[in-house]
Amino acid sequence: MHFLLTGGAGFIGSHLTEQLLATGHSVVCIDNLDDYYSSDLKRSNIAPFHRHHLYTFIEGDIRNGILLESLLQKNSFDMVIHLAARAGVRPSVENPSLYVDVNVNGTLTLLEAMRQAQVTKIVMASSSSVYGNSSTIPFTEADACDRPLSAYAASKRAAELLAHTYYHLHGFDITCLRFFTVYGPRQRPEMAISQFTASISNGYPITLYGDGSTARDYTYVTDIVSGVLAAIKNLGGFNIYNIGGSAPVTLLSLIQHIEKGLGSKAVINWQPMQPGDVEQTYADLSLARKLLHYEPTISIEKGIEQYIIWFHQNNTLTML
Repeated sequence: MHFLLTGGAGFIGSHLTEQLLATGHSVVCIDNLDDYYSSDLKRSNIAPFHRHHLYTFIEGDIRNGILLESLLQKNSFDMVIHLAARAGVRPSVENPSLYVDVNVNGTLTLLEAMRQAQVTKIVMASSSSVYGNSSTIPFTEADACDRPLSAYAASKRAAELLAHTYYHLHGFDITCLRFFTVYGPRQRPEMAISQFTASISNGYPITLYGDGSTARDYTYVTDIVSGVLAAIKNLGGFNIYNIGGSAPVTLLSLIQHIEKGLGSKAVINWQPMQPGDVEQTYADLSLARKLLHYEPTISIEKGIEQYIIWFHQNNTLTML
């Protein structure tokens, strides 16, 4: 198949590209290499792909409708995989307009360019943040998701709603995948596991918000990629699926796993909970298991172990 992949130079995108190329698919990646974290890291993520004859990289922004329309008109894409987004819950509290512009307007620009080019199949990345502090535990796709706690969460839910509009009005086949706290090699440097591992390894204190009881449904990146590939194979109509690990881990337990992997104790600076943070995330995978045959395979213990191996091999990169 021939894919247009947005945000393909990022953490998840580079892992997905690796798998798509390995299985004989062709990938055109568009990424604006934004300043949320070092563009050198993103360039490093995709450096090996430039030698592959089935890979093309285009530095560009999904808000550029002219660029997208040209790409979609000139290429015979079978499908779009839309991972591009402005990431980060906490920064979205400070700069909500940027998050709405990229995540909502950018998605709308992409969908409209697809309509013009008559490319009507898309798998989109959404987020567990859309659930907010849902009273339904574990989180199910049937939740209304109408009480987001951050501009990032609101923007991802809005993108889902736009997607449904294009399914309804224009007959798109669309699957939205709600990713739950993805981690693993090449993850973004500001993410908790990245920061904690680097700081503990170098003897620096780490900052924890709350009392350590908040919990996240950590999902190893190869499991996320498996979920995306399953969605590609089962695309039809409009669908939303949780893609998670379905095994929440408290903040304190996470620190203990990292300490064990590094053989070092953390020095902790305790701070109050931050605006926009949710108390826990927990994916109900019933729908994904039934319809996508999705099943996470990497436990938090194994995942942290693999991440720490990668961290030691790439310590210079993680400091960029």
